Amino acid sequence: MKKKSKKVSYAKWGYIFILPFFLCYFIFSLIPLADTIRYSFFEYYRSGIKEVGPNFVGMENYVSLLHSDMLKYMGNTMILWIIGFIPQIVIALLLANWFTDIRLKIRGKQFFKVVIYLPNLIMASAFAMLFFALFSTNGPINSILTSLGWAKEPIDFMGSVAGTRTLIGFMNFLMWFGNTTIMLMAAIMGISPDIFEACELDGCSGVKRFFYITLPLIRPILAYTLITSIIGGIQMFDVPQILTNGQGNPDRTSMTLIMFLNSHLKSKNYGMAGALSVYLFIVSAILCFLVYRMTNGSKGEDR
Repeated sequence: MKKKSKKVSYAKWGYIFILPFFLCYFIFSLIPLADTIRYSFFEYYRSGIKEVGPNFVGMENYVSLLHSDMLKYMGNTMILWIIGFIPQIVIALLLANWFTDIRLKIRGKQFFKVVIYLPNLIMASAFAMLFFALFSTNGPINSILTSLGWAKEPIDFMGSVAGTRTLIGFMNFLMWFGNTTIMLMAAIMGISPDIFEACELDGCSGVKRFFYITLPLIRPILAYTLITSIIGGIQMFDVPQILTNGQGNPDRTSMTLIMFLNSHLKSKNYGMAGALSVYLFIVSAILCFLVYRMTNGSKGEDR
């Protein structure tokens, strides 16, 4: 009789190795998320030394937020995100297309990759402090402008709505366009060179090659970039917080949703903070779903 060969299964080791991740996710992410949703249905805050709650109030926190300035701060957040993201994706696409174009024969590509990625390594708080010092009324930018005669008196960049929003958007652009460029370069380099060669043989111009070949083929990475950028934009906090000293000046036009959430946490109003967190989650999910459908809808129809 032939002995049956005993099969050794190594599948269990895979589950054992990924178990720590799921444990950490369950303890540090899933439980706090469930607790946040639970707190959103309770009245729970501190007034002086007196602690009120937790008392169940149902949807009252959600209704109160709709009657607050939440929608205004949501509009501020979207404006600041648009100011930073549009130049970011345009410049990143141009740079990625140029650096991956063999015909241009650009030298020192590795050097340029490092240079454009460097701002991403700087902490946002340090970046905000640097711009605060540069663009203050007594800062070097105003000194240069007045010495050259381009400005009769120091410009209060952070005293105007347009100036403050432009600075915040410009900082977000500088910090993230390098990371976006590297990702898009990787996506373009993943396209088969045979496609570009066939494009050259057909006499396709550089503009048509970019819009009809490059962009459609890197659509998944573009969708990923847009989704992560939307999530990061909704979570925008550190740059406007430091630049405006947490006040969202002028006239709270630079106050973002996370700054509004932080103000509730400072006042120990956990019920309102929980409800606002749920709103943020819902808005992020809806926007990401819409972006995914827009970038992948036509692909599904073609099938």
